[in-house]
Amino acid sequence: MSYDESHSPAPRRRTSRTTLTIAIAALVPGAFAGWLVWQATGGSDDDGGQVRSASSPSTTGGSGGRAGSPGPEPRPSTSPSPSESPSEPARGDDGVPGDARPAPGEGPLAGRVVVIDPGHNPGNFKHTTEINKLVDIGTNRKECDTTGTAGNSGYTEAEFTADVSQRLRTLLRKEGATVKLTHENDRPWGPCVDERAEIGNKAKADAVISIHADGSAVGNRGFHVILPALVKSGGADTSEIVGPSRDLGERVAGHFVRVTGSAPSNYLGDDTGLDVRDDLGGLNLSTVPKVFVECGNMRDSKDIALLTSADWRQKAAQGMADGISSFLKR
Repeated sequence: MSYDESHSPAPRRRTSRTTLTIAIAALVPGAFAGWLVWQATGGSDDDGGQVRSASSPSTTGGSGGRAGSPGPEPRPSTSPSPSESPSEPARGDDGVPGDARPAPGEGPLAGRVVVIDPGHNPGNFKHTTEINKLVDIGTNRKECDTTGTAGNSGYTEAEFTADVSQRLRTLLRKEGATVKLTHENDRPWGPCVDERAEIGNKAKADAVISIHADGSAVGNRGFHVILPALVKSGGADTSEIVGPSRDLGERVAGHFVRVTGSAPSNYLGDDTGLDVRDDLGGLNLSTVPKVFVECGNMRDSKDIALLTSADWRQKAAQGMADGISSFLKR
């Protein structure tokens, strides 16, 4: 998969669609309405995309299969969103325009710590020996990291996650949060999934969000949020974070629907947008509330048109920021 490790199907707890609908409606008044609007505008039509193979950074992960050629695909838009300066897009680095912050100790999220984990690294495909090294994830041993997936045009998941992560950091800093990224493509490969978890743990983060994009089969569309399962094995014990992570995930999912207009995944999570997993080291080894967000399917022509849009990526970051903010203000 395009997460932090290859996907071995694990037993999933079925989430009540009614329960999530009620939760999202209560937490985010506009979310359910946004979902109804999406349905009414024909958002369930699927086409384009393809299954990822496991042989190159542009096709690694997913459910496997041969890569096809569904046709031209848009290159990433670099047009600034309305919240960005045309010549100075938001980056999130200290001193860079677009990363305005309140004075120290001010803002609604002052004193709260958020760790953002951009999935994968653009250099991973050049360091297969290093990223294929097995690390302990509590339940077993798995690869240090994977290359991630890519769209047909070559726009990689690592490029996508870096961009959205920087946008999200800027938004959270403007609310006064202390924000740390697990990496900024400033290292040749990695970090490994166990190190990613440890970064959040050492920061004593109030919330951690790992950003990804999927690489699934033709017709598979939509986003989903991955929640940690209850795991008590080896060095993994998620008993203290399962509850708050679910709260965080539900709030992120609800706000993501409301802000982006995207629908929950039509291929995972029983239409709830939530998927519980026990095979991801980034979740198993976390001691703080953490979720993964798969923002869309890079192998689907309609989803990739969104993922390559700068305006949509800004909306995706805003939806996640709103969900995190809601969780931290609860």
